[in-house]
Amino acid sequence: MLTPTTFGTPLSKSSLRVLLLGSGELGKELAIAFTRLGVEVHAADRYQNAPAQQVAHYSYVLDMTDGKQVDFLVKKVRPHFIIPEIEAIATDTLEEIAASRQVTVIPTAHATRLTMDREGIRRLAAEELNIPTSRYVFASGEAEMRQAVDQIGLPCIVKPVMSSSGKGQSLLKTAEDIAPAWHYALEGGRGASQGRVIVEGLVDFDYEITLLTVRSRDPQTGETITSFCEPIGHLQVNGDYHESWQPAPMDSAVLEKAQAIAAKVTSALGGRGLFGVELFICGDEVLFSEVSPRPHDTGMVTMASGYLSEFELHARAILGLPVDTRLRTPAASAVICANLQSEGPVYRGLAEALAVPEVDLRLFGKPDSRVGRRMGVALARGNNSDQARQRAKKAAALITVADA
Repeated sequence: MLTPTTFGTPLSKSSLRVLLLGSGELGKELAIAFTRLGVEVHAADRYQNAPAQQVAHYSYVLDMTDGKQVDFLVKKVRPHFIIPEIEAIATDTLEEIAASRQVTVIPTAHATRLTMDREGIRRLAAEELNIPTSRYVFASGEAEMRQAVDQIGLPCIVKPVMSSSGKGQSLLKTAEDIAPAWHYALEGGRGASQGRVIVEGLVDFDYEITLLTVRSRDPQTGETITSFCEPIGHLQVNGDYHESWQPAPMDSAVLEKAQAIAAKVTSALGGRGLFGVELFICGDEVLFSEVSPRPHDTGMVTMASGYLSEFELHARAILGLPVDTRLRTPAASAVICANLQSEGPVYRGLAEALAVPEVDLRLFGKPDSRVGRRMGVALARGNNSDQARQRAKKAAALITVADA
């Protein structure tokens, strides 16, 4: 159960310990946010020298889908908080750990299990909470997927129920697209649900947003309250985020509908922390798409736009500290992608990119690159979102990921 916490000293008996399960670029910024508050950070991932491991106090390499390995690590670290960052985790083990020990899984163990695959959260939103979504059918195996495509109709979208960063996602326009989409979903899927997909009807939306929603402790009453960051617009390519900007212009009445949906979903999940709620805007209507119970990749823009970044908001909310979701300035982010496979790649063009007005960079430090892999992000401020987008894109284009 989440309660106000006494803060100790890292690397001592009094330390307040968090365990990150997943140590990518989002985990790296979260680890930095925690260390600034004097929290001892333990970072785990399936490979060595992951971004968050480079800034944590301790790091571990393990198969996080193996419940025995996860249980052993938790016994060793004895964390106060376990914070999942990726989808491929033994969520059943986390539920058992949360039920039997003095440790909090963020936001809750049950919410972690529900949101780690698209099926759990879609059924919660559409079938239990009666929130509007796109038409969908779940399927296991290529034959069932073909039937689902027939039921939904073309064009449609196929996604693995468990994946990250758009991996395994395909837009189907003709029947000839079905077999390649199935094989791509198999390649991109993760965990025990590999081979199970969601087939979604194509939504004719005007635009899509991420609404960062924070469940935090009210310093006056101690009760959990919900607050929202300004909406974030984003551009995806093949299901993967390439740009985001804040604020995204929205009609106030439509924004209220979006906030009501986000509050309903996150309240059902429970716990405290930051959630990235993805929504489609279709005229005056709002459709729920997905939710991540942790910082969102499109929310990296908040490192330039907010008084507090999404990572600082998540850390504060978890620790029971006051949060501030106000926007400081319009800003944008643009992804820096690799176009080659390399071990220990090098980066060129930093001086040129940082010469663009009001630009900053975050290079993630991933130990290897591959074509299309996200290796960093350019952040930019501006007088408005459009100016910030232009600056961010220009800076990102000036960075080259090269073979060492």
